[in-house]
Amino acid sequence: MSEDRKLMVLRAIVQDYVQTSEPVGSKALVDRHHLGVSAATVRNDMAQLEEEGLIHAPHTSAGRVPTDAGYRVFVDRLSQLKPLSAGERRAISQFLQGAVDLDDVVDRTVRLLAGLTRQVAVMQYPSLTRSTVRHIELVPVGAAHLMVILIVNTGRVEQRVVETRSLPAGTDGEELVARVRASLNEVSAGVPFTAAATELRRLVEQAPGEERPVVEAIVSALSDALVEEREERVVLAGQANLARSGGDFATSVAPILEALEEHVVLLRLLGQLGEDPDAISVRIGSENPVSGLQTTSLVSVGYGSGLERVASLGVLGPTRMDYPTTMASVRAVARYVSQILDENNNG
Repeated sequence: MSEDRKLMVLRAIVQDYVQTSEPVGSKALVDRHHLGVSAATVRNDMAQLEEEGLIHAPHTSAGRVPTDAGYRVFVDRLSQLKPLSAGERRAISQFLQGAVDLDDVVDRTVRLLAGLTRQVAVMQYPSLTRSTVRHIELVPVGAAHLMVILIVNTGRVEQRVVETRSLPAGTDGEELVARVRASLNEVSAGVPFTAAATELRRLVEQAPGEERPVVEAIVSALSDALVEEREERVVLAGQANLARSGGDFATSVAPILEALEEHVVLLRLLGQLGEDPDAISVRIGSENPVSGLQTTSLVSVGYGSGLERVASLGVLGPTRMDYPTTMASVRAVARYVSQILDENNNG
């Protein structure tokens, strides 16, 4: 049997099974696909694929379904992804462009992905530790407080209010705030957080006596923004879509839903970008290290601002998934999100 024909038969089995959810027989393959060979030859090809563990019989019938290994070969041999239509691309762009802030971008993205793919959409918030400082703003609040506003290159905004009773009143106080603001941005704007944190601590040591208490309070507040729990966060949408694929799961969707509640698990899976952060990652069935997710596939890709990938997004659904369409949708949405972040960063 030729390798090319074996892959052709496997591809046809995957496509038919994804479409019908019924085991696929040799006669159906000959009837539906132009394979150029007889049903007997196709049966021989299927026997070889079964020996290699790429398809199996779910019960005593002539039909076969893909295994996790079969889906893996299918995905790895995809020569191209189905392009989205002009209307789909326009709808994605318009839906995401209406977002007013980062929280809105994330919310719209997961709802959009869940609707496009009919799967569970997951999106990791941009990680502060992989981001850069865009600007630090200081806004006086009353006579003894300052609002510290941290703006990140991804569009994320963190706010803290600090007490500044040592701040002089009137013009002197305004000038001191202006000097501190300029100093903070001089050492941190455009700098990755890990480096910016070091520079900001050094700024405290170098601050003149009258400025030091103010600078110290501000830098302490900025440090708190880096370590708060929201730093690592994942957002989901479309969990109800799992119910529509109930027949694809051996028992019930309960173990999947329980695994999805463990956001630390999802963050770990989404955080495992390969050497090429632009490449689409596809974890199929048993490739998922989490037992509750081993009847599912996770399709994910990185997104970010410029050349920097700051987080990932994707969809999770049954292994009987339309991989080419799902991968194309995930990639397209990630590109639009990255474009929005770039516009926010350069705006």
